[in-house]
Amino acid sequence: MKSDAQSPESYVDSLPDDRKVAISKLRKIILKNLKPGFSEMMNYGMIGYVVPHKLYPSGYHCDPKLPLPFLNIASQKNFIALYHMGIYADEKLMEWFVTEYKKLGLPKLDMGKSCIRFKKPDQIPYELIGSLCNKMSAKEWITLYEKKIKKG
Repeated sequence: MKSDAQSPESYVDSLPDDRKVAISKLRKIILKNLKPGFSEMMNYGMIGYVVPHKLYPSGYHCDPKLPLPFLNIASQKNFIALYHMGIYADEKLMEWFVTEYKKLGLPKLDMGKSCIRFKKPDQIPYELIGSLCNKMSAKEWITLYEKKIKKG
């Protein structure tokens, strides 16, 4: 569900109470653990964490006017989603996350290429997500993006 919110704060304010609590907690853990160089903004109708043009002037290859996306969080119809481009591009990071998730004894991981879906807000592994956010710097993401994703 794409939001028309103009800021992360207004996005959170528009959510039902149970989702508001979970998204607020995700924002807090992400902002605490992301390495310097990323900026929080509304991106694709979700709360996004991007490499701004001042650090990566080329922007996103799909639309160079947009900053380079790295991570998004969203309240979708039936779940809360975390979209992490680093997991999509780095097989070792994906393996690490899946292995660590299994250790938590939570329900089966519901995951696509870069999307991790949480149907129950009380089953979001906040600390693990914090650790995931701390695994890659903006510079490392740019290098990986250029190597594995960017075309041309």
